[in-house]
Amino acid sequence: MNDDTVDTAILSLVEARGVGKSICPTEAARILDPENWRSRLNAVKQGAMRLAHAGKVDILRKGKPVDPANFKGVYRIAMKA
Repeated sequence: MNDDTVDTAILSLVEARGVGKSICPTEAARILDPENWRSRLNAVKQGAMRLAHAGKVDILRKGKPVDPANFKGVYRIAMKA
């Protein structure tokens, strides 16, 4: 699975959800591999970090944007406002 595939899955979901709404990383992972989605979670996290650094999405913790280079735990992905 290449980076473009992961990034496209994330972007399609956040764009469909719209500004002000976020997605769970598991949603993107399930699109990439419905049966073994857990194995795709790291790829989704890396994709979210790439897209956040490019200014396309925000990574949220407790509803607030976080530094894409330095976050841990549960997060969500949203369109850049």
